[in-house]
Amino acid sequence: MYATVALLTPPYTSLTYLLPPEFPADFWQPGLRVAVPLGRGERSALRAAVLLRVSPTADIPEGVECKSLAWPLENDALLPAGLLELAEDLGRRQGLHPGHILGHVLPQGLRLARVRLRHIESGQAAAWTLARIREATPQQRQELAQALCSGAARMLPPGTDAASEEFCLLRVDPPWPVRPSAKRQIEVLDYLHQHGSVSRRRLVQSLGQAVAPALHTLLEAGHVNLARESGFDDDVIDATEQSLLPPPPLPFSLNDDQNTALENMLEALHADMAASRLLFGVTGSGKTAVYLELAKACLAAGKSILLLAPEVALAHKLRRDATCALPDAPLFFYHGYQSPARREATFRQLAQHTGPCVVVGTRSALFLPVPHLTCIVLDEEHDGSFKQDESLAYQAKEVAWFRIAQTRGLLILGSATPDLKTFYAAENGHLPKLSLPRRVGGRDLPPVELVDISSLSPASTSMDGLLAPQSEEALRETIARGEQAVVLLNRRGYAPVMYCLDCNRTLRCPHCEIGLTYHKGLEKLVCHYCGYSRPFPSPCPECSGMNFLPMGEGTERLAERLSVLAGGPVLRLDRDSTRRPGRMEEILAAFSRQEAPILVGTQMLSKGHHFPLVTLAVIADGDLGLNLPDYRAAERTFQLLVQSAGRAGRGDKPGRVLIQTRDVSHYCWQYVRNADYEGFYQAELARRKLRRYPPFVRLALIRISYGITEQAGAAALGELAQALRGKATELGVQMLGPAPAPLALLRGRKRFTCLIKGQDWQAIRSLYFFALSQKASRFLRLFLDLDPINML
Repeated sequence: MYATVALLTPPYTSLTYLLPPEFPADFWQPGLRVAVPLGRGERSALRAAVLLRVSPTADIPEGVECKSLAWPLENDALLPAGLLELAEDLGRRQGLHPGHILGHVLPQGLRLARVRLRHIESGQAAAWTLARIREATPQQRQELAQALCSGAARMLPPGTDAASEEFCLLRVDPPWPVRPSAKRQIEVLDYLHQHGSVSRRRLVQSLGQAVAPALHTLLEAGHVNLARESGFDDDVIDATEQSLLPPPPLPFSLNDDQNTALENMLEALHADMAASRLLFGVTGSGKTAVYLELAKACLAAGKSILLLAPEVALAHKLRRDATCALPDAPLFFYHGYQSPARREATFRQLAQHTGPCVVVGTRSALFLPVPHLTCIVLDEEHDGSFKQDESLAYQAKEVAWFRIAQTRGLLILGSATPDLKTFYAAENGHLPKLSLPRRVGGRDLPPVELVDISSLSPASTSMDGLLAPQSEEALRETIARGEQAVVLLNRRGYAPVMYCLDCNRTLRCPHCEIGLTYHKGLEKLVCHYCGYSRPFPSPCPECSGMNFLPMGEGTERLAERLSVLAGGPVLRLDRDSTRRPGRMEEILAAFSRQEAPILVGTQMLSKGHHFPLVTLAVIADGDLGLNLPDYRAAERTFQLLVQSAGRAGRGDKPGRVLIQTRDVSHYCWQYVRNADYEGFYQAELARRKLRRYPPFVRLALIRISYGITEQAGAAALGELAQALRGKATELGVQMLGPAPAPLALLRGRKRFTCLIKGQDWQAIRSLYFFALSQKASRFLRLFLDLDPINML
C-alpha cells in the first residue's frame, strides 16, 4: 500500500511513500499526521506531513526506490476531510501544494515531527522517541504498532523543560523605568515590546546568555512577570479581559428590524442548502445582538457557529458578549496573537470535540476543525484585515464560503459600510440583503462637520497645527460638560519624519528606503515595515550632525499635546500602546470608567467599541488615505470615517463629529457627512466602471522581487517581462508593468508589480503559472495576489 503525503515544512511538496507493514491498512486515514524521511540515506531527517490519500498502487518511475513512511504522529486523524479539501482547493487556485497551505495555517507545533510514544506494559511505562522507534527491530516495531492500535500506547508531545514552559510577560510601558546605563535590561524590555510574550528559553536564545542576570533583575522589580504556558491564556488574558473590559450589555429584546433579519437568517439556515446574507446596518443598529440570537438558534439545532472579527480587540469584545449571552455554551477562542502552544491546544480540543459549539476569533480561525460547522459570521466584513496577503494570499470571505458550501450552511457578512463588491453582488441579486436602518433606541446618527485645515499653520494654534481652533474649542466644551471625546489619527508614533537640519535630508531605513518614524517613549527611530530601529538621538548617518526637526504628527505626539488641553493625562490606543498582554483591555476599561476625558487612537478605535459617554469624535487628518496609489483609496477613507463617526452619540446624549481636511471639495465628503453609503456606492461605482476596476473586472497583482545585491535580477526581470507581454495578449488579459512598486525597496529587496486585468480568474492564473515556468524566474521571487487589498 502507498500513501500520498503533504509536507508541512519547506519544500511543502506532495510525496509518495510505502506504508509500514506493522499497521493494518484501515489505520491510515486521510488527515493523519505522519513522520516521513526526507533526504538520502537511512539517517535522513524526519519531517512532519499530512496523509492525503492511500492507494494500492503508485506511479513510480522505473529504477526509483520508494521509501517507507516512518511512523504516525497521532493515534487518530487530526484534520477532517473538509480541511484537506479546503487546502487542495486553495492550492489549485494559488498554484501551490496542499502542504504549503497547511504549513501556513496550522499551529506551529503541528508542523513539527516531535513526539514520543508512551507504552505501558506489565505495569511499567516506557517512552520511545521517533529516533529510537526507527532503530527498533521489526519485532519491537510490530509490538509498538499493535499497542498503538489497541490503545495500550499513545503518541504524546515531547517533554518540555521549565525554560520552555515559562513565558515572559511585559508589565510596564515605555519609557522604561530603568537606568539609561542598564543596557541589558533595556535590550530585554525592547525585545518583549517588539515580540510580545515569549518563552524564557527563546528570550535567552535570541539575546544570549548574558541577558539572564538582567532578566532576573527585571523580574524582581516587577517590570517583567513569568507565567506558565499551560495556564497563560486562561489565567492572564481571560481574567484580564473579564475584569477590565467595560460592563457587558444589559439584557435586550430585538426590535422589529432585527427580528425580521433574524427570521430570514433562520429560514436560510434550515433550508439545507448553502446560502449567504449581507446584514447591512448603520453603526449602533445592533448587529451583534442578531449574531448572538443566531448563535442560540444554531446551538439549539445541534449546529456550531463561527464568529469572526477583523481585529483582536473586536474579537475579545465579541467573545465577552458571546460569553454573557450564551453562558452554558462550549466556547473556544482563537487568534494569531495567542501563544503557539495555546493555538495548538485549541486545535486539538476542537478536533476531539463532538458536540455543537461557538468559536470566536480572527481570520485564522477559519482553518479550525470545528465540528458540525453550519454558520459563519464575518463582522465588519469590509475590513482589509480579512485578507491575508503575505506568505499565503487568501480572502477570508472566499474561504468562509467554501467551508459553508461543504456543509450546506449559512454565511453572514455584516457591516455598516460593506465592501463595494459585496454590495454590488447584493444589488444584482447574488447576495440577499437584510437591512437595519436605525440605531437601537431610535437615536439619530451624529451630525458631521468639515473643518478646513488647508491654511492652518503651527503658529495659529496651541496644538502646533495638529488640531484646528474649532476642534480645540469643541474638545474643551465637551470636557467642560463632563463628557468624553475620541480623536482618531491613523498614523502611530510621535513624528513620521525626522529631518536633519545639517544636511537637509530625512532619516531613512537602510533596508526599505522609507522614512523612519520617531517613537518618543522608546527613544528610537523605527521602520514600520521591516522593524529596523536606531536610538534617538544619535548622529545623522549622512553628515554625523545632531540637529533634527521632527515633522508631521502621530498618535503619540497628538496624545502629548492633548494632555495639555485636557489638563491631565489622555489615553492612547494603537499598536504601540497595546503590545503587552492585557494593556488593550486596561485602556478601554480606564476610558469606560472616565479616568480620562479623551481617547486618541488609530483605526483600532474606529470599529465596534461602545462608549455611551462619548459625544464628540474628531478625525484629525481625514485626507490621510485619500491620495494613496490604490483604486480603493476613497472607499477605505469613507469606511474608516463613517465607522469612526459612529463612535459618537451612542448613549443618551447627542453626538457630534468633526473631520479635519485640506480639501473640503472632495466628492467623498458629501457622503461621509450624511453617512450616505448608498450615495457613495453609486458615485464610486461609476468611477470604477469608467476606469475598469472591480467589480467590473478581475484584478490581480504579480509581485516580483530580487535582492538588492543579486546581479542577475535586473536582466531576469526584463526577460520575464518580455515573455509575459506576449502571453498576456494570447490569454486575452491586460497587463500593466512590470513597474517599480510604490514601496520600491523593502527588507533589502527591489520590488516590482504587474497589474493584471481580465474577465476570467483562470486566465490570470495561467499567466502566473506561465511566469513560474520561465527560466528567468529562477533569479526572481514571484507571488500571486488575487483581488489585492494592499496595492503598495
